[in-house]
Amino acid sequence: MATNRVIVYGGRGALGSKCIQHFKSKGWWVANIDMAANEEANENVIVKLTESFSEQAGQVTGDVAQMLGEQKVDAILCVAGGWAGGNCSSKDLYKNTDLMWKQSVWTSTISSHLAALHLKAGGVLTLAGAKAALSGTGGMVGYGMAKAAVHQLCQSLAAKNSGMPSGAAAVAILPVTLDTPMNRKFMPDADFSSWTTLEYVAEMFFNWSTGVNRPASGSLIQLLTSGGETQAVATQ
Repeated sequence: MATNRVIVYGGRGALGSKCIQHFKSKGWWVANIDMAANEEANENVIVKLTESFSEQAGQVTGDVAQMLGEQKVDAILCVAGGWAGGNCSSKDLYKNTDLMWKQSVWTSTISSHLAALHLKAGGVLTLAGAKAALSGTGGMVGYGMAKAAVHQLCQSLAAKNSGMPSGAAAVAILPVTLDTPMNRKFMPDADFSSWTTLEYVAEMFFNWSTGVNRPASGSLIQLLTSGGETQAVATQ
């Protein structure tokens, strides 16, 4: 029986699937939360589509509570998210901003509450930010706003009286570009050696989950890749 447990929110995406594979290979029990099941996971919580945040949050929270019972988890990895562009004159501004909020802010907020309820003392919650959102994002305003909100949430969770379990850490990763099949499809002429591999991120998450090189709670960790080598650098 696996003694270590992890929840991957967004476990059907490229990074989420890699995380599930990696933790499973280390003998962990893994649960996936997403709009579709991941067959490699031990358990799946299927997110129902709705325009109501409180409705979706309530559904996921209830299903996770039913799945876990009294069991606590060592880590919650929120790797849900996506990208959509558009400046403030774009006809898609409202639609894309709404999508970014749902994909990044809804999922991160739900993950933070799941951490308060089900994360072990000393556990880790990871959130998915973006290096681009450390400054203005004129051509992708919805994306920038949503990711900046995730950064703020991460720092709030590290603050006093945040509701996080004792000794637990919330850490956000701030990648530039992850090396996913989708990104390669849409940016075929890019310099892939400057993209961060999914294996690197999954291994880093595993280390953090086992207490190895885990940053302080509230850290915003930039993933800076050059020539195929990645450095994890805390934002000052």
